[in-house]
Amino acid sequence: MEKETVYYATGRRKSSIARTWLRPGKGTITVNEKPIDQYFDVPSAQFIINQPLHLVNAAESWDIQVRVLGGGLMGQAGAVRHGITRALMQADPSLRPVLKKAGFVRRDPRTKERKKYGQRAARARFQFSKR
Repeated sequence: MEKETVYYATGRRKSSIARTWLRPGKGTITVNEKPIDQYFDVPSAQFIINQPLHLVNAAESWDIQVRVLGGGLMGQAGAVRHGITRALMQADPSLRPVLKKAGFVRRDPRTKERKKYGQRAARARFQFSKR
């Protein structure tokens, strides 16, 4: 029996982590055992996830299964996009320049800044009274 090729990659964004499996198929995307339109009900999140697939014209040729945890809805969508991009590069290294130019290869480093002691929040100070 012939072994099916499966490509695995991890994508991260803010505090979300997406484990992504890519296998040849018809173009179905499953997130946490649910269809993509059921898990990500916001159209902009679905658009973010499909960006790398539409960029390389591979939307109908891969079945994608994702396990995502942590963070919010848009952070999870960004993590899934990063995971799909990395898995596509494993499947076909010649796609890297196209994906890199679009800015999908590099992990977005922006995260929440920690609260500092002696302050109300990360940058907000306690109210100061001169008199």
